Parts: sequence; C-alpha cells; structure tokens
Amino acid sequence: MTTPEAQERFQALVDGHKKIVYKVCHSYCRNPDDRDDLAQEILTQLWRSFASFDPRYRFSTWMYRIALNVAISFYRRERVIERHVAPSGGQLLQVIDDQAGEPEEIERLYRFIEALDPLNKALVLLYLDGNSYQEIAEVLGISETNVGTKINRLKKAMKEELT
Repeated sequence: MTTPEAQERFQALVDGHKKIVYKVCHSYCRNPDDRDDLAQEILTQLWRSFASFDPRYRFSTWMYRIALNVAISFYRRERVIERHVAPSGGQLLQVIDDQAGEPEEIERLYRFIEALDPLNKALVLLYLDGNSYQEIAEVLGISETNVGTKINRLKKAMKEELT
C-alpha cells in the first residue's frame, strides 16, 4: 500500500525529470501513438519500481535505466508484431510524421539514431543529454571504458553520415 506522501514525492520527481521520458519515447518510436503507449508503459514501470529507488543515487540515472529497459523491450516487441502483422516490405497505414518542419539536420540526426541498435541508440540519447560516461555506464550496466569506446565510434559514424 502506498502513502499519499510517496505518491506526491513520485509525482514531483517524475515532473522534474519528465523530459527523460519524452527523449526516450521519441528516440524509440516515430509514431505518436506508439510514443504515447511507450510513455505509459515507462511511467507504469517507474511507479511499480519506485519502492526500490535508493535516494542515495540520482533519480535521473534510475529513471533512465528503467525508461531505456522498457523502451528496448517495447521496441523488440513491436518489431516482432510488425514482422508478423505488416505485409512484407509494406506498411498497414501511412503515418504522418509530426516532426515535419524540423530543420534538415535534425531530421538527418533522427534518421541516424533510428537506424541504430537499441544499445547504441541508448548511448547516443544519454550522451546527447549531457550525461557523463560514469552515469551512462551506470544506466546501461557497462564499463566507462566501453562507454567511451562506443561513443567515439558513434561520433565517427555520425560525422561520416551527417557530413
């Protein structure tokens, strides 16, 4: 049973870090309906896990870890559904991209990120959000050295792709 104080604390922490959910959802889902579904799943999992949050650590790091794990699972599940439901090589519906009107550089960046595997997508998202290598390593459960190596490779690939 949760207390009103726990609910208020949770709501305040989530409100203070809600951009994390937006960034993760946008990075893993281009369809607005899928983004809404993913956001709902992330918030549900955050609430379910809130009792295990250790206040000695940064809430944003904990939130990123849960949000990315939910997003990766959602992404994998949607890929399986897409393979079994959508006609080969086609789409069931043409989705209107709500990012129309973004500068071309931003669109190219989104396309680059969209093509990455889930781990590298998470790395780019965390890096672009200004997290340190240590924070990224904590969220993703890999070493700082591995983070640095992967980010350098991603920077090089991004530079080649975007220039």
